[in-house]
Amino acid sequence: MNAFIADPATLSLDRKVPWWRGAAIYQIYPRSFCDSNGDGIGDLPGITSRLDHVARLGVDAIWISPFFTSPMKDFGYDVADYCDVDPIFGTLADFDALVKRAHELGLKVTIDQVFAHTSDEHAWFVESRQDRSNPKADWYVWADPKPDGSPPSNWQSVFGGPAWTWDARRRQYYMHNFLSSQPQMNAHNPEVQDALLGAMRFWLDRGVDGFRLDALNFLMHDPAMRDNPPAPDDGRRKTRPFDFQLKIYNQSHPDILPFLERVRALCNEYGAVFTVAEVGGDLAETEMKTYTEGDKRLNSAYGFDFLYAPELTPRFIEQAVEKWPDEPGMGWPSWAFENHDAPRALSRWCAPEDSTAFGRLKAMLFASLRGNIIVYQGEELGLTQVDIPFEQLQDPEAIANWPLTLSRDGARTPMPWQVQLSEGGFTSGAPWLPVGEDNLGRAVDMQEADPGSLLNLTAELLRLRKTHEALRLGDFTVLIADVCLLVVRRVCGNQSVVGLFNLSSTPAAWPEGLVQDGTLIASVNGAFPGQLPPFGAVLIEERI
Repeated sequence: MNAFIADPATLSLDRKVPWWRGAAIYQIYPRSFCDSNGDGIGDLPGITSRLDHVARLGVDAIWISPFFTSPMKDFGYDVADYCDVDPIFGTLADFDALVKRAHELGLKVTIDQVFAHTSDEHAWFVESRQDRSNPKADWYVWADPKPDGSPPSNWQSVFGGPAWTWDARRRQYYMHNFLSSQPQMNAHNPEVQDALLGAMRFWLDRGVDGFRLDALNFLMHDPAMRDNPPAPDDGRRKTRPFDFQLKIYNQSHPDILPFLERVRALCNEYGAVFTVAEVGGDLAETEMKTYTEGDKRLNSAYGFDFLYAPELTPRFIEQAVEKWPDEPGMGWPSWAFENHDAPRALSRWCAPEDSTAFGRLKAMLFASLRGNIIVYQGEELGLTQVDIPFEQLQDPEAIANWPLTLSRDGARTPMPWQVQLSEGGFTSGAPWLPVGEDNLGRAVDMQEADPGSLLNLTAELLRLRKTHEALRLGDFTVLIADVCLLVVRRVCGNQSVVGLFNLSSTPAAWPEGLVQDGTLIASVNGAFPGQLPPFGAVLIEERI
């Protein structure tokens, strides 16, 4: 038997907790989800038309990547108007209709907020760059050149080259941690903070239930413009100038914390609004915990641990999850195995011939983690990374650093909805990226019709998690983490679940003396108590 799932109707979740704690959240990348008008680019009406699919999965919320007005040089992460919808995605009325439908289906709606930078086409920057005395002159990070005309500091941008661009109108440099068309906001300025909080209030008033704060540790810089020191040689390959520095002064300023407290205070006005920080970099763990500490900052932090891991091992899982112990004052983690920036997990973690079995194991493991779990669109189908040829690349980072940077486009390819329709039913036109032949064979309609599909298994596991208190809220104890076997125990109140996961392509021995008295509630790949075949996994509810 490929899978066994106990009837979730026999289980119950009684504890009163915020909706987001332990939630499963479904990430939607708008350009690639569903195109309603045939222009080859996904849009808000397309999302609304497919929300039934998301609701059937059993997730608690959706997270929509940026859909704001933008020149799309970084595909929406270069915002030109925080309070409007880009025409390629639709209108504010379309967004309101999306929120209404999502709420009817019992789905919360969370959106990105990109506060570290805007587009250079944003009206604020257009005004700021005119001269040094206009009302928004200090809304962005401007600095005079050094006496020799060179940039104010040695800071480097993530996408390559100096983090400074000369502007002749002000005869100054402006800072940008990413593209030169993404000028850095001066969030030290109280007026800037007020404007950003005003943008959040705009969306809260439209019914938004939560926010992901993008690139949050890039929000504030060192006003003294001190040079970053060189990074020590840690054996890792350096492909960009950015990799050669310790990013001490261009990001992670301590004044970010008071701003986060302002964010939390605003969200508290609207009730149970979920806030999650995206924090990457060398100090990510420390900053994630700092940004979520106590009850006056953000609710959760978005972990990068799994997103770029080249392999999934028991010890790696143990190290990642145990960074977030269930202790007073400790924040709540949010996990993702995949997203729009990282390669598809099945293309990183298993051989192609093992993808079906490994995908089932991965789904059960994901549903068993302590924290929030964020399912990236298509992950429930087992989509793999699509190889995009250079002439079809859209990703500005991949183009700039070709061929040393893996394109993010390969994980942003369109959702395949119907196998027999052109372009998988994503669009009636020419898609902005190819669907990918292998992924077309994993289309939603095919998997809906197959009781043993990964799609249906994912839905069953998410329902089990939602209705089983130990899986959603329980503590997380690693009992065994050896070369191939991971054994964990989740306990909440008087409920205990043990999960056994064989992450190898060979059978694993069943640990002696484990789970003397229990009920099997889920299994995949032919596993059952006493036997763990390749990529086999079981969940057993203990009697305590």
